[in-house]
Amino acid sequence: MKTRHYQIVLHPAPPEEGGGYTVTVPSLPGCVTEGDTLEEAISMARDAIAGYIESLETHGEPVPESDAAPSTTTAVVDVAA
Repeated sequence: MKTRHYQIVLHPAPPEEGGGYTVTVPSLPGCVTEGDTLEEAISMARDAIAGYIESLETHGEPVPESDAAPSTTTAVVDVAA
């Protein structure tokens, strides 16, 4: 079994919406999952990615290359306003 590396993007939900995270996988269009905690969201992402790849292989579709390097960088800055 080949090990693949995919970047995931964790989108935190506002506390007033119940918190948790929605997870997207930029290299796998439509691969979206969620979790109540960061750990659960990451675990669910692994499962979603594995299922997505399995479906592609079952249908004879090409599997997008894994992306070991992040395509985006984020940072938090403080601004006095």
